[in-house]
Amino acid sequence: MSEIASVSIARPLSEVSEEIGRSFEEYGFAVIRDHGIPADLIAKAEDLSKAFFALPDEVKRAYHIPGGGGARGYTPFGTEKAKDASVHDLKEFWHVGRSLCEGHPLAEYMAPNLWPTEVAGFRETFEELYAAFETAGARVLEAIALHLGLPQDWFAKTVEDGNSVMRLLHYPPLTGADAEGAIRAAAHGDINTITLLLGAEEAGLELLTASGEWKAIEVPEGALVVNIGDMLDRLTNGKLRSTTHRVVNPRGEAAYRSRYSMPFFLHFRPDFTIETLESCVDPDSPHTRPEPISSHDFLMQRLREINLV
Repeated sequence: MSEIASVSIARPLSEVSEEIGRSFEEYGFAVIRDHGIPADLIAKAEDLSKAFFALPDEVKRAYHIPGGGGARGYTPFGTEKAKDASVHDLKEFWHVGRSLCEGHPLAEYMAPNLWPTEVAGFRETFEELYAAFETAGARVLEAIALHLGLPQDWFAKTVEDGNSVMRLLHYPPLTGADAEGAIRAAAHGDINTITLLLGAEEAGLELLTASGEWKAIEVPEGALVVNIGDMLDRLTNGKLRSTTHRVVNPRGEAAYRSRYSMPFFLHFRPDFTIETLESCVDPDSPHTRPEPISSHDFLMQRLREINLV
């Protein structure tokens, strides 16, 4: 069995697309280096994320939107749970989404952002980071397009003004009560197109291999972990795998300190129809493919399953 690819996307994509694509087909994951997100911007964002989560609970909860599906603002500890899980994950998080101009045709799908006034520079920093994530994600999608035999810019229109969400994640230090069957993030697959994750250097992120074994993901400092989401899995009829993964509780000293990370869930446009690519249809079983569905309808279906709607 080959290893999860660790690839620099500063190289010409024609040289790395097959290695990235092979890793996404086999594991659903790849490690992306030289992604172009500035190290000083990442460091500043990490500091501001920690500053927000250090605020008193009542201050953070003022930014929670009941019934909002967690799409914007704060989601308290113990709210989200993985599909089919019996207990909630041990995390709290903040969501930053796309800011659309008034009257934008897709505004009905995307609520306005919230910005905490207690943390100076929060809005400016995370709007800059959101844009940097989009640029890096577009580069990865270009590599995927080449691997699939599509024009390099094939995905550009599918994700233009997409409903992408950046999540600031805090896994608090564990307590004795956390041993009752819950883990920091239970086994799950991501809903979206691709996920780009910053802050996975600390041990805990694991994926489920095709043989049914949990495999830890080794990540160099500053690199992105990128994985395929259910929407792209559906588009490619399973050629690119949306792999089950989890964040396990650490042992020893690490259990008594917080863990932070910042995943960017890159989404198709809400009005994009997810319909199997012709190149991914099995010629021997042409009818064995999922039904077309809009990315918005698919998203809402899945949000209901994980207790956010």
